[in-house]
Amino acid sequence: MCRHLAYLGPPATLRSVLIDPPHGLYTQAWAPRFQRQGAINADGFGAGWYLADAAEPVRYRQAFPIWTDESFADIATVTRSGAMLAAIRNATPRTSHGPAAAAPFKHGRWLFSHNGAVDGWPESTEALAATLPTMSLLELEARVDSALMWALVLHRLRRGLAPAEALADTAEALRAAGVTGRFNFLLTDGHVIAATAAGHTLYYRPERGCVTVASEPGDDQAGWIEIPRGSAVTATTGQITVTRLPALDSIITSATTAPETPGGPKTPKTPEPSETPDDPNISDGRIAI
Repeated sequence: MCRHLAYLGPPATLRSVLIDPPHGLYTQAWAPRFQRQGAINADGFGAGWYLADAAEPVRYRQAFPIWTDESFADIATVTRSGAMLAAIRNATPRTSHGPAAAAPFKHGRWLFSHNGAVDGWPESTEALAATLPTMSLLELEARVDSALMWALVLHRLRRGLAPAEALADTAEALRAAGVTGRFNFLLTDGHVIAATAAGHTLYYRPERGCVTVASEPGDDQAGWIEIPRGSAVTATTGQITVTRLPALDSIITSATTAPETPGGPKTPKTPEPSETPDDPNISDGRIAI
């Protein structure tokens, strides 16, 4: 469920990153090509972006489909940023609705999105939620599984873990609690992107001076590289590191082995294949750009 994207690079309009690409996040709201569960992401959307003179990112969130919001299209046309994170929502059953339930979730300079769903929500997370400080639970923006995932990640960031370490430790906590589901996390502070591929597709495209991490390619141009299932990626404008996280394999629900869409995935014409140890462009999971 859901689709998301993060971008780091030279200042670009939100429109050029989110709306204009032929298969970009805007189009994925009604015509995702690689989505496993659900064909429409119409339960809300959100975007967060960073400004040079602002201490924290700006957010814009709504509880209705992105294509119905003419105001966002206008804002996206005139707003430029060198770092942004955006998401469109397909709500997990038994979660609340409203703008507060839509990603990105925020704390300080951090923006977070969760593409996926927690099996057995909310009962399955009772023991996991009990591991958090009371204040973390009181700070939940909405009664949704994604907000709880954000609380788990944020708790680890507050303890001083690096972004990728916070995601990895959250995966370990999910495994220890026996919680399964689909856990594609996306996190940024405007300088680095950290993400996991755990139940849904995830791609990155490095270009000179910029990088995009997204649920699926926004176009059919060359350069998109799929992140292997059960892996985490850390990306800056200068380097990308892909790391296997064994804990992810044990928490991904088995249903995610089904095709992304009833007719099977509609793959783009030119994305690069998944990284393998034999890829000559990759050394120890790292690629310089």
